[in-house]
Amino acid sequence: MSKAPGFKAYAIAYLIFLYGPILILPVFAFNNSAIVSFPLSGFTTKWFTEMWADPNLWKALKNSLIIALSTAVLSTVLGIFAARSSVRYQWPGKPVVMGFIMLPLVLPEMIVAMALLILLLGIGVNLSIFTVIMGHVLLCTPYAVVILTSAFQSLDRSLEEAALDLGESAASTFRLIILPLVMPGILSSFLITFTISIDEFIVANFLGSGQPILSVYIFGQFRFPAKVPSMLALGTILVGLSILLLTIAEYFRRRGIAKTGGKDTGGFL
Repeated sequence: MSKAPGFKAYAIAYLIFLYGPILILPVFAFNNSAIVSFPLSGFTTKWFTEMWADPNLWKALKNSLIIALSTAVLSTVLGIFAARSSVRYQWPGKPVVMGFIMLPLVLPEMIVAMALLILLLGIGVNLSIFTVIMGHVLLCTPYAVVILTSAFQSLDRSLEEAALDLGESAASTFRLIILPLVMPGILSSFLITFTISIDEFIVANFLGSGQPILSVYIFGQFRFPAKVPSMLALGTILVGLSILLLTIAEYFRRRGIAKTGGKDTGGFL
């Protein structure tokens, strides 16, 4: 089969288009000018200092960490139950139920956010951080299910059967045998859902009811030109942290596959 230089050029152009703005982000974060344009005016770290001194940023960050940690825990726990049930057991209606669980992956977030807003207001639930957590759990659980399903599928069922033959109960077998083997997948799921939640904007904007949330706060600050450089500095930090968390999650994913003797068919990185 002949090589396809056109596809290679397309792939390079696509990657530049996708990641070019992210690579430019730290350039202007360290630029000694409030105007985001070339030519550059020199190196400075004052935008990071200005960002660090903003009390509203810390309020938004606190709320976002509460939301992201709660979402990661709940999504991962629900993902464990769903993935375990899907891989290990057969029960009526399983394809339909699993299809509904995975549905948020293909639905537009705008539609999901509007539907949740109408539903919550219709049943009299006041919008708050709690409602944002509910929305993020709905969005993040499918990602947790995908990651954990892969972890459970890579397990050797004979290990579980051997534990049962030796007198262990189903609960103790799950706690002592299954969970330690899928722990890398659990950690990977936690980190991925945490990253998705802390970056998510649409649901947070619809269901936050004016609460200071990091993604909504950043969007609001771009209305003021003088705040743009400090937001670029914050964006640089967030991109670095996201890459770090994704790298750690991929490490645990590969470690889990190697631990169970499975075959790596590709992952996050």
